[in-house]
Amino acid sequence: MMGYSIRKKPELLIPASSLEVLKTAVIYGADAVYIGGEAFGLRAKAKNFSREEMAEGIAFAHAHGVKVYVTANILAHNEDLAGAGEYFGELRDMEPEHCDALIISDPGMFTIAREVWPQAEIHISTQANNTNYETYLFWWKLGAKRVVSARELSLEELRVIREHIPAEMEIESFVHGAMCISYSGRCLLSNYFTGRDANQGACTHPCRWKYAVVEETRPGEYLPVYENERGTFLFNSKDLCMIEHLPELMDAGIDSLKIEGRMKTALYVATVARTYRRAIDDCLVSEETYRGNMEWYREEIGKCTHRQYTTGFYFGKPDENTQIYDSSTYVNEYKYLGIVDSKKGGLAGIEQKNKFSVGDPIELMKPDGANVAATVEEMYDDQGNAVDNCPHSRQRIWLKLSEEPEVYDLLRVKES
Repeated sequence: MMGYSIRKKPELLIPASSLEVLKTAVIYGADAVYIGGEAFGLRAKAKNFSREEMAEGIAFAHAHGVKVYVTANILAHNEDLAGAGEYFGELRDMEPEHCDALIISDPGMFTIAREVWPQAEIHISTQANNTNYETYLFWWKLGAKRVVSARELSLEELRVIREHIPAEMEIESFVHGAMCISYSGRCLLSNYFTGRDANQGACTHPCRWKYAVVEETRPGEYLPVYENERGTFLFNSKDLCMIEHLPELMDAGIDSLKIEGRMKTALYVATVARTYRRAIDDCLVSEETYRGNMEWYREEIGKCTHRQYTTGFYFGKPDENTQIYDSSTYVNEYKYLGIVDSKKGGLAGIEQKNKFSVGDPIELMKPDGANVAATVEEMYDDQGNAVDNCPHSRQRIWLKLSEEPEVYDLLRVKES
C-alpha cells in the first residue's frame, strides 16, 4: 500500500552528545534519541559515547520507553572498512541491550552492517542525498526501514515521496537546528581550509567564518572569496525552526521530526525537547489547542541557544533573507547552571556548568513545562564546606534553594 492519509503521532527524535544529555532528552520528552559512538560518526568533536556509556544510556532510554539510534554516517574510505565490521559486531553484541537502529549514509558501510548484523534496523542518513522517491525505494528494496530526507526538500516534494513509497517505510526530516550551507551536508570547505574532513566527522564550520570578496579586475571574471576580518558572513545560514508548522509536517506524512544538535548542551536539548513535545501533543488534541498555545512555544523555543530562525526549504527556495551577514554569534538569553541529579538532607546535587553565587535568583526548568523562580540560599562543596559561589566548571555542588527542586530539574539563569 502506497501513500499516507491519516495524521498520526510523529516521533520526536532528539540528539544527545553525552550520557547526561541523553537522560535529559529522555526525561524532557523524546520518543527517540540519536547518539554517536567513539568511531564512524559525523561529530568527531562531540564528546560521544564509550561502549559502557552507550550501554547505560540504552538501558536508561529503554526503561522509559525511548528508542536509541547510533550514527555511523561517515563517507567511508578504504581504511575505515575493516574497523566498521568490528564496530557493528560490538553494537550487535552489546549487553544487556543493543540500540534500536543504525544511521548510515555510505553504501559500503550499509553493506557491512547488513552482513555483520542482518537483523539491525537501518536508517539512511541525510548525507546520502535523499531527494526523490526512487532513492527511497532503492534503499527500501535493500532493506532500509527509514530514510532521512535531504534538507533541500520542500513539503510538497515530501508529500510526493510519501505517495510513491510503501506506507510501512518511514520518512525522517530535520525540523529544528543549524543549517549546513552545502548540499545535504557534503561540504569540502573544512577540508580545503584546514585539512579536517567534514565528511569524516571533523568539520571546523568555515561556513560561520567572515569572508571578503576581491574587487573584479576584468569583466566577467569570477571574484575570489577569502577569509577577512573586514568582510561579511556570506555562508552563515539562519537556524531551522518549524515549531509553527507541525500540522503541515504531519500532513506531509513525515514519521519522525528530527532535532539537530549533537554537540549542544543539556539546556538546549531540554528546551527544544520540552517545547516540541508539548506542541506535538497539543496538535494531536486539536489544531485549535495547538494554535492557542503558539505564544508559549515561540517564547520557550527562543530561550535555547540559536541563531535567527528560518523555515529552510520547506516552503520554497531560500533567498537572501535566510542568511545572517553581520555576525555568526548565537542568540543566548539563558546561562546553564546544571541539572539536579540527586538529593540528600534537603540539598540538591548538581555538577556545575557555569559560575553562580549564594543569593542569586535562578529558574528551575521542569520536564512538565513549568518554570519556577527560586533563590540560591545555601551552597556547599562536595566535602560539605559552605561556599559563597562555585567558580570551577564541573565542580560538584550541593544547594539549598527557596523552592525545592526535583531530580532532573534544570537550573538556568537569564543573562543580564
